[in-house]
Amino acid sequence: MSIDADTWASPSPRPADLVDEAVEQVHTWLRDTNGVSKRTTDRAQIAAGLLSDVLSHPAGLPFTLAFIDRVVRPEDARTAAANLAELSKTDCSFLPAALQMAVRTGGRMAPIAPDIVVPAARNALRQLVGHLVVDARPGPLTRTLKALRSSGVRLNLNLLGEAVLGDREAESRLEGTMNLLARDDVDYVSIKISAVVNQLDLWAHEATVDEVVEQLLPLYHLAANSPKPKFINLDMEEYHDLDLTIGVFQKLLDRPELHNLEAGIVLQAYLPDSLAALQGLVEWADRRTAAGGAGIKVRLVKGANLAMERVDAEIHGWQQTPWPSKLATDTNYKRILDWALTPERTRSVRYGVAGHNLFDIALTKLLSERRGVRDRVEFEMLLGMAPDQVERIGADVGGLLLYTPVVDPAHFDVAISYLVRRLEENAASENFMSAVFQLGHDSDLFAREEARFRTAVAGITRDVPEPRRHQEPDRVPDLSDGFVQSTDSDPSLPNIRAWAATVAEEMKGCQLGETTLAANHIDTVGQADAVIATALDAQPGWAARGGHERAEMLRKVTKAFADRRGDLLAVAGAETGKILAEGDVEVSEAIDFAAWYADRAEELETVDGAEFIPPRVTVVTPPWNFALSITAGSPLSALAAGSSVLLKPAPQARHCGAVIAECLWEAGIPRDVLQLVDVEENEAGKHLVSHPEVDRVILTGAWETAKLFRSWRHDLPVLAETSGKNSIIVTENADYDLAAADIIKAAFGNAGQKCSAASLIILVGQAYRSERLRNQILDAASSIRVGSPSDLRSQMGPLAEPAKGKLLDGLTKLDPGQVWALKPVRIDKEGRYWSPGVRGGIKPGDPYHITEYFGPITGIMYAPDLATAIEYQNGTAFGLTAGLHSLDPSEIEYWAERVKAGNLYVNRGITGAIVGRQPFGGWKRSAVGPGAKAGGYHYLQVLGSWKRSDVTTPTPADRPCALVEQFVGHVEGIITREERAWLLDAVARDAHEWGEWFGRSTDIGGLERERNVLRYRPAPTQVRGCADAKPVDVARVIAVGLLAAGHEMSVSLDPSLDEGLGRALRSVGVAVTTASDDDWYASLGAGRVRLVGGDPSRAADEADGDPDLAVWANEVTSAPQIELLPFLREQSVSVTAHRFGNPDTGALSVKL
Repeated sequence: MSIDADTWASPSPRPADLVDEAVEQVHTWLRDTNGVSKRTTDRAQIAAGLLSDVLSHPAGLPFTLAFIDRVVRPEDARTAAANLAELSKTDCSFLPAALQMAVRTGGRMAPIAPDIVVPAARNALRQLVGHLVVDARPGPLTRTLKALRSSGVRLNLNLLGEAVLGDREAESRLEGTMNLLARDDVDYVSIKISAVVNQLDLWAHEATVDEVVEQLLPLYHLAANSPKPKFINLDMEEYHDLDLTIGVFQKLLDRPELHNLEAGIVLQAYLPDSLAALQGLVEWADRRTAAGGAGIKVRLVKGANLAMERVDAEIHGWQQTPWPSKLATDTNYKRILDWALTPERTRSVRYGVAGHNLFDIALTKLLSERRGVRDRVEFEMLLGMAPDQVERIGADVGGLLLYTPVVDPAHFDVAISYLVRRLEENAASENFMSAVFQLGHDSDLFAREEARFRTAVAGITRDVPEPRRHQEPDRVPDLSDGFVQSTDSDPSLPNIRAWAATVAEEMKGCQLGETTLAANHIDTVGQADAVIATALDAQPGWAARGGHERAEMLRKVTKAFADRRGDLLAVAGAETGKILAEGDVEVSEAIDFAAWYADRAEELETVDGAEFIPPRVTVVTPPWNFALSITAGSPLSALAAGSSVLLKPAPQARHCGAVIAECLWEAGIPRDVLQLVDVEENEAGKHLVSHPEVDRVILTGAWETAKLFRSWRHDLPVLAETSGKNSIIVTENADYDLAAADIIKAAFGNAGQKCSAASLIILVGQAYRSERLRNQILDAASSIRVGSPSDLRSQMGPLAEPAKGKLLDGLTKLDPGQVWALKPVRIDKEGRYWSPGVRGGIKPGDPYHITEYFGPITGIMYAPDLATAIEYQNGTAFGLTAGLHSLDPSEIEYWAERVKAGNLYVNRGITGAIVGRQPFGGWKRSAVGPGAKAGGYHYLQVLGSWKRSDVTTPTPADRPCALVEQFVGHVEGIITREERAWLLDAVARDAHEWGEWFGRSTDIGGLERERNVLRYRPAPTQVRGCADAKPVDVARVIAVGLLAAGHEMSVSLDPSLDEGLGRALRSVGVAVTTASDDDWYASLGAGRVRLVGGDPSRAADEADGDPDLAVWANEVTSAPQIELLPFLREQSVSVTAHRFGNPDTGALSVKL
């Protein structure tokens, strides 16, 4: 909305009228400050100046943050000592001489005497930043408070602590704050709502408000019943807490027993929403005082969470909520003051004007004086920031309130997130604090800040800014300029929460898909044959439409999914127990699959040197655990490739499959091209899957299911994403708060039923011994609220079906030597609802170590060092996802080079792969068939087959690598001139493609604060040249294998090919075996084979359909993007690249 300038009725003067006077006031303060005889022994002033000097250098902030993370944070002195030794080798010339010498000397001595040097180093850091926080221990706190108050300031105390992940820590933080407020020498505290509740459920807004209110009531009762006035300030955090915090604040103070209590809340000017929020608070406060109640105080800040706000929006693809620039924030800050500082708007509200910008303070002082509301304004600053100016300005404005964080020195690292924000403010040139120490001495800096101030005031308008983020439930990504990620629903928006409430109601008794299922049910083999026949008839026409037309139809599917987002969530919740937050991301993923595969469909027809042959009939057997995203993505991929599709939904998710099919039909996919086939797991179902006319089966499920399918038909072309025994390694160099939070999300999201779930936690060294980390994990896990998906308060829903067999054993039985660190409890009679479980004492080779249980259970395992942890992580038959928590770049590089999994995650959870950004698919028994990643660049390419075609572009100028060049030179005598020309062209294309894409690590995510690297790792692949193979074809395959896999490649040749090709290979150091076709087929077992000539069906038969055997048998082409794939494994690596929103130079420096 917009308010006309006249309706504001703000009295004169306007802020612009006071600019010159404000600038002169700042000059006066600075002259007075410079003229004051400074107390050179004032430790806070010395430390503040020293810190300012350090942070003025470009390397100062990264060094200081690295020191905090790698020397202060680790609990183990030896780990901290090793890190100090490494840090001391970096450039620290910007440090003062004494500190520089201390770092150098400490680095040399730390590995020798860690127990002496590390405490000294940590103490040195506390000297540098310790003036920003206060010792929370009772004795030191008493002395500090007395000393601070002696200078005439008031104090607003904020107790810092560990991340609140569970109920016990929430209770502890609240108790600690109550103990602070109960002290005779404390009359003012701040607390944030996330400190008293383990997880803020934004979806269940009203219920969460009620829960937080109940938790905070004892603290507010303490203040209300105190004989001396006590004040509580409710801190604001990020945008998603805005509505929630205001709701809690108003509901608390609306209680009769708190009617006469004055309390405060914070608003952040970096959010355009804040002025409208303030207007609502003023109206409410006026009603409160009119009824005889106390007024309120609003603390106005510019906002300290900007960096994390930006990261959160970037990761989700949401619109940024803060103003786009620091200047716009500064203008809004002054706009709010212009609106607020009037007699009418201060009648029931006092304002705490918080900040260190001297120009803003001067303007506020003048504006409040001229408008007659000076007594309704209190000036606030931060402890330790420019102490001399605090003293001078405090004397002028009648005292200051200092925001004062308190922390126990034994847990100094918990103050890191606060310190990072303060340090970043000091270091960032766009912030006033970067100039605060030089402002009185440097005329250029003064001119810079004065110009910024004048520009900000000139930009003030008397309108109420609109929020920057808007979202509708049926939103569709704009694909006009190519693929973009869809966005998940944002529960911080009121309209989205209202929509979610209706969806939750629709889950109750949901019958969606029932009619469609009944119309598409089959029971007999004959009916299965008829379905296959229909698909065969429809496929040629579908393929003939071409990639572009099929792509356009898939783009229409995105709208169909978006239009029915609510229906999809309702049916998934009702049928599979998926809570709304988990289901919503699946709908986004389904939309992304449609858009992504549309682009890939068009690319299929542009491969130079090869022509794609689509499968005629594809049977899709999706899982029940991803009943929306994969149930949509798998048939969409086959449709994009030009195949007819038979969608056979999982029995536990039949209705979900039906609604997905309805969406595709509504978007225009012909019903004979996409058929829903609801069939029991009986003879008809077996016949459907194993039918000889089926060219491709896309399976997502257990490896054992793939084995079963192959037992029915040995040459069944199965492409499967299968099981995972996934683990997260946590080293001594991890941020334990972050690690614990990610472990909980990865282990218990979707009740642990994600194939990527973290069912094993490997703690290295001190991380295993850390009581703090263990307690955080157990506290968080035991605090998860288990309930029905229709209850928006539920944080974990039920199992898709009652626990039985292997899962029931996993939830109820321990391996020898193991203990329950947290024993799972069955909550309902049926056995679908279970509380989370955590095992301890897992040993290498235990059944739990190597078995996927697929439920709400994880286990803790000890490893003495990172190398052993990697051995344990790799020590299963699977390789789907793997995680590492460490802030040490060398550890990250070491791990990333050795872990054997398809999707790697660093300093984040290991679930939630995103189409295009983090294509998904595993190694080893986590994949069956060609193994291309779903949502990746090659998935469509492996669905069908390829035949050779003429190239249409010139031969690249790229030169093959030496090994390939040598090999090609040795085979020239056994091929014709035309074949030689074709081969030379092909290897040049290989070299070009290798240099551009396959041979390099590429960040495909396009994000600033998260690295999403796609890379290709050599795979041990055998090339088999059969008796009917052309030597040039075998040579072409070997050449591409030498480039991609080098000596990971092995070669088996029919004796007829050995003399020429075998000799050429041996001449370049490649071992060759010879065997007749009969002998080679008889010897086949698990592995990867690029078959040239021969019969792939016979190979499958001889191997008894072994799903661990993957055979590539395409006609040999000159297209590198086709021929390279058998020799490579895709690997996605996702790395969190920020610390509290600021760039993490360590993570950004890691070579991947």
